[in-house]
Amino acid sequence: MARTKLDLNLLRYINLFESISQARVKDCFEDLMGNLIFIVYPGEASKAIGKRGVNINKTSSLINKKIKVVEFNPDVEKFITNLIYPLKVNSVEFNDGLVIIKDNDRQKKSMLIGRNAKNLRFLESIVKKYFPQVNEIKVI
Repeated sequence: MARTKLDLNLLRYINLFESISQARVKDCFEDLMGNLIFIVYPGEASKAIGKRGVNINKTSSLINKKIKVVEFNPDVEKFITNLIYPLKVNSVEFNDGLVIIKDNDRQKKSMLIGRNAKNLRFLESIVKKYFPQVNEIKVI
């Protein structure tokens, strides 16, 4: 895994979220819209979210940002499925450095790709951070 630098605000967000939820956070970053994405260790997602989303709601109100919790998975395909949730696609396949996300719905495809493919490139950058063997992600 490539080393990344976390700024002071992200470290504060991680500490706050861990103290509220008691879940271990692997990583935290802001998405393209300024929302926070917490990557938690496997099996910690339910603890991080809390009953009826109480932990997310409490943290979100304290820092005034929307929060998304993603459970890390050592399998590339399952991690991407977790990352793009709540979108459900037909299949995610990894083969020789190429990840192919297949779906028949044009609206889902357009949401995954985004204008000028910025959503897809952002997704790609997150996946490459944990899986350096991934070269490219395509939506078909």
